[in-house]
Amino acid sequence: MNERIRYINAAEFEEEIKKGEPIALDFYSTECPPCEALAAKFESLSEIYGDDVKFLKIFRQENRPLAEKLGVTSSPTLIFFNNGKEVAERLSGGIKRTEVVAGIESMMTAERASELRKKIVPVTEECDVLIIGGGPAGITAGIYSAQAKLKTILVDIALPGGQVTTTHMVSNYPGFIKPVEGFMLTHFMNEQAKEAGVIFRSAVDVSDVDLVNKKLIVDGFETITAKKIIIATGSSYRELGIPGEREYKGRGISYCATCDAKYYGDKHVVVIGGGNSAVEESLFITKFAGRLTIVHQFDKLQANKEAQEKAFSNKKIDFIFEHEPRSFKKQPDGSMIIEIENLKNSSLREIKADGVFIFAGMKPNTGLFNESLKIDDQGYIITDAYMRTNIPGVYAAGDVIQKPYRQITTSVSDGTIAAITAERELDN
Repeated sequence: MNERIRYINAAEFEEEIKKGEPIALDFYSTECPPCEALAAKFESLSEIYGDDVKFLKIFRQENRPLAEKLGVTSSPTLIFFNNGKEVAERLSGGIKRTEVVAGIESMMTAERASELRKKIVPVTEECDVLIIGGGPAGITAGIYSAQAKLKTILVDIALPGGQVTTTHMVSNYPGFIKPVEGFMLTHFMNEQAKEAGVIFRSAVDVSDVDLVNKKLIVDGFETITAKKIIIATGSSYRELGIPGEREYKGRGISYCATCDAKYYGDKHVVVIGGGNSAVEESLFITKFAGRLTIVHQFDKLQANKEAQEKAFSNKKIDFIFEHEPRSFKKQPDGSMIIEIENLKNSSLREIKADGVFIFAGMKPNTGLFNESLKIDDQGYIITDAYMRTNIPGVYAAGDVIQKPYRQITTSVSDGTIAAITAERELDN
């Protein structure tokens, strides 16, 4: 038990606040992966800053009135207090070490913060297989690698699960008779990986990656070295970056027709985009939706001719050309309001729909890698059938690689192949 961390209740919290001392307070829950990810960081930072700041933890379920009074609605939530008042930025979800440090150091002088930072001792961790990315491909690779009795470390700059965690329901993953919530599916995957022995480094900052020498630096002080590396960083849907998009992601706004179209039976759906993906996915969505409106910034579609012809002949599809969305709002009845701008005269108007699908393209998450990985013209990593990249001992799997389809099942397959190949080539 770390003596620098105290577990308190609501009554003890009130007493602590009266003292006016600097406090870092963690509202945590049980069976909470983000809470587990924060716990390790909280403990190590208490060893550095524990003489200057009180590290306190409150079990949220047993102290609901206090949580509600403070406006704590999710776990974990980390709040900083000084002189009896809340200070710094409140943190929740996948909390990074650097964010915690910023909150702690805001309660002390720059000189003292600099002095304490000198106590941070660089460490090195060695493993057989290092997996970068914690979506289905990375988790599956981890399961296979750990079950082969290889020391396996999985690093993710966010929380494990990838895009699946934002998917409302998944109905096409084998083994589940009824649709399963995306976050629960990844929860099952994570727990299986932990049971197999995978070591997780979640919600971390990766400051440097050296694929050739198989090294990675986490949070600026931990160097992880490996014999083999599997890249499974996935790809991201290109966001529009307008108000309401992130707030309603997974709650009215979707980026995956295969995942979510079935939930809009006989309803009105708006699709943003006019390229191949937008038009082809729109045709798929009309198998379920009663009405669909495509909003496109240009005066004509950019999709291939065959897809365009099918779209124009589909009586369910309407088109609004030369318009772009400017904001998304959710109504009390659950419907979405999409504000769009006419690009010819800058006028604004609103469209009401039951859901929105955004198809602005995909982008591979390869920003961590500065080395000469062989990629295609879209930026996806090129591998062979065994998931080998052009760098010896480095493999890639999942949505970050060049391939025709990107689904949970194909990512799981890629992760399997990469892990088996890495294990068999471990002595090479």
